[in-house]
Amino acid sequence: MNIRRLLYPALPLLAMSLALVQPSTAQIPCGPTITPPPTLSINWSEFRFDLKHSGCNPYEFILNPGNVGNLVPLWKNPISQGVSSPAVLNGEVYVGSGSGKVYALNAGTGALIWQYTTGAFIYSSPAIANGMVYVGSGDDNVYALNAGTGALIWKYTTGGFVESSPAVANGVVYVGSGDDNIYALNAGTGALIWKYATGSVVTSSPAVANGVVYIGSDDTNVYALNAANGALIWKYSTGGAVYSSPAIANGVVYVGSHDWNVYALNAGTGVLIWKYKTGLYVDSSPAVAKGVVYVGSNDDEVYALNAVTGAVRWEYTTGSPLSISSPVIADGVLYVGSFNANVYALNAGTGSLLWEYTTGSAVYSSPAVANGVMYIGLQDGNLYAFHLPNQ
Repeated sequence: MNIRRLLYPALPLLAMSLALVQPSTAQIPCGPTITPPPTLSINWSEFRFDLKHSGCNPYEFILNPGNVGNLVPLWKNPISQGVSSPAVLNGEVYVGSGSGKVYALNAGTGALIWQYTTGAFIYSSPAIANGMVYVGSGDDNVYALNAGTGALIWKYTTGGFVESSPAVANGVVYVGSGDDNIYALNAGTGALIWKYATGSVVTSSPAVANGVVYIGSDDTNVYALNAANGALIWKYSTGGAVYSSPAIANGVVYVGSHDWNVYALNAGTGVLIWKYKTGLYVDSSPAVAKGVVYVGSNDDEVYALNAVTGAVRWEYTTGSPLSISSPVIADGVLYVGSFNANVYALNAGTGSLLWEYTTGSAVYSSPAVANGVMYIGLQDGNLYAFHLPNQ
């Protein structure tokens, strides 16, 4: 996600059985029903949770609208300046920082496990797959690190800064670059598979669904590319730069634009279904859950829109822009951060405020919610973990 235009300087796992906190099937905010996984540890392994960038964790049954108001800090770690959106896997949290470092921390204590230094700022959110951590850096490189040790496995040099957060699908890493290109790299070796040239820098992060890569560009276009060979399937021109990362649900692409609109496009054809005009730029990446699209705007609002029609369900005013921290959904709760240094938990159905925490620094990171803990990074370099007391 795009952060370079902003002011960056230069769980414990619960001991109870999952069966104690959820039934064999359960209603969830991401869809109608779901069967819980057999293990307790749930992962948020990449930006926006999954390859479709739904922004919704369907396996979170610990935090909910009835108890989220009791959240307290579990730990905070002042790792470095400007913390990216975190990823969570197997009891570890992975983040990048404005200082150019990638960190792996213990998810329960915040203790440092390892760190790796790149050559410039990291605004890209790590993606973890196949025992590797993939992340972009301002030094023009995409890095693949050993998830257990932080050792470098490979790096690939693009022609520009890499703020886009990688997506890893079927052994391929997809990512955008400041050299105007979208890249597909072999996840094991870093070898180039294909690249596609857009008309401007690409800070949007790719979503992948049904063999198609969806991504925006500063050239105002949303692109749909064949994931295997990079061939253009369609592109749609909005009225402004597209820093927002697309979300795909039910055959529709949802994305924000600098022309102040949220768009719903047919995923197969790129034809406009609807658009909704907000009060300012929409750089926030949408979350989609149970027929509702949630998105933040620089007009200080969080919007909940009907996914089929674009009609407003509700909106919530934070009093500060929401462009970089994008909303996420877990078990009926919306989490998001704001420039005013606050982190919010809203009722996803009504938009009512359930919890608010003032951190002391602007929040650019998007939250990650897993195993009853919400993780979020701050501009001042702190990574926070919030949980319920006595959990």
